Amino acid sequence: MRESMTVAAAALAAGLAIPAHSQDSHYARSLAATCFTCHGTDGRSVGGIPPSLAGQDKSYLVQQMKDFKSGKRSATIMHQHAKGYTDEQIELIATYFSGLKAGAGEGAPAARGGY
Repeated sequence: MRESMTVAAAALAAGLAIPAHSQDSHYARSLAATCFTCHGTDGRSVGGIPPSLAGQDKSYLVQQMKDFKSGKRSATIMHQHAKGYTDEQIELIATYFSGLKAGAGEGAPAARGGY
């Protein structure tokens, strides 16, 4: 009886972990979406300026954001964005971008000459 309760508790815990992980990935993407305006859809910038974030090393991204947040690295706007995130949110954003495949972004349809 005790063994079956342990198995049932483990199964329940595993079942609860899946939706939480799914929610974290959606939450991470929603946080990262604020970066899309400048850094391109899914962090793939057009022309490399500003730099693409997709496929970057997670620890590099975290360090850059912390440097912007602390003022150690100067910027026109990034220090303001970085100050709006907790360290945990910065970790989630960095995890999201580091998990994406690197590559160049495409311009908007109008910039490509059509819709």
